[in-house]
Amino acid sequence: MARKQWLAAGACAVAVVAGSAVAVSVGSTVAASPADAGATTSQKIVVDQAGTGDFTTVQAAVDSIPDGNQNPVAIVVDPGRYHELVSVPAGKTHITMAGATGNPDDVTITFDNASGTPIPGGGGAGYGTEGSATVTLSANDFTASGITFENAFDPAAHPGVASQAVALRTVADRIAFYRCRFLGRQDTLYLDATSKTDTDRVYVRDSEIAGTVDFIFGPATAVFDHDTINSLGPGGGYVTAASTQLSHPHGFLFTGSQFVNTNAPDGSYNLGRPWHHLGDTYAVAQVVVRDSVLGSHIKAEPWTDMAGWSWAAARYYEYHNTGPGASVSLFRPQLSDVEATRATPADYLLGTDRWIPWTYSEGR
Repeated sequence: MARKQWLAAGACAVAVVAGSAVAVSVGSTVAASPADAGATTSQKIVVDQAGTGDFTTVQAAVDSIPDGNQNPVAIVVDPGRYHELVSVPAGKTHITMAGATGNPDDVTITFDNASGTPIPGGGGAGYGTEGSATVTLSANDFTASGITFENAFDPAAHPGVASQAVALRTVADRIAFYRCRFLGRQDTLYLDATSKTDTDRVYVRDSEIAGTVDFIFGPATAVFDHDTINSLGPGGGYVTAASTQLSHPHGFLFTGSQFVNTNAPDGSYNLGRPWHHLGDTYAVAQVVVRDSVLGSHIKAEPWTDMAGWSWAAARYYEYHNTGPGASVSLFRPQLSDVEATRATPADYLLGTDRWIPWTYSEGR
């Protein structure tokens, strides 16, 4: 398939300047992400396995960007399955990574390390949860669209191996995804933070996240906007394991999303359990699920304890959900109408820098 029209010469994009959306001409290069507003130049790098682009691997394209980069750079990935580990270091900021067709079915970045997979030459030590990630994003101002991020580790084929297997891990601020897929089983999407005092923000729009156990987890502040949250069968599991710092008012917000399942039995999945990483007393989960459709796989009592930590001490709320998995009870805390006005993407993500990725129409 041809590369999307918006990648062609003369395309325009929507960027963010002082909190408002403005059109930015990008000439013969691809559109900059919202975080790149104010930059005057762009560079386009094409990745193609057949050798018709600038590089044949995604990591080689990332490596070509100079450390300390401040100008928008677009990495356009042509269709294919890229079996590789990808790491974007902290110094390589202002990157937009786009699947060339806009369809995440066409471009997949995949690997199959798990937490317990032995590190070559590591004396039997495994990668650990963080090290298992297929893609690690440590640079601020990263945007991706039209790409599938996958950890293809198969626990059934590796009995006895610790099976946490991360498809993508973020450790940075102002990260946005549009029309992407995140595929795995346990610990698919790890939304980490640079430190306990950092409020690293992530926005996910029109995307799918699939997994089994704690497959959306971590301490970051994240908004899931009109996404598909796919719980995989045949057993039960947990959708979220947030570890929001108590000093941070916002953790995960799901709005306008669909909670679906693939062969998961009715009443087999919890919406979340509180992850106190390394026993951290101040890691008090904060999750809101609002205006979403909950499938029959969601339990009537959807929040549960984790490793002795009570769900009731966490900050779990719902609001105006529908579907067979939705109900209102003492076990399902609800936002009031007034509280709901303060549980929006702007409340979670705006910040003092006026980051508004939900208004970036070119990314959707």
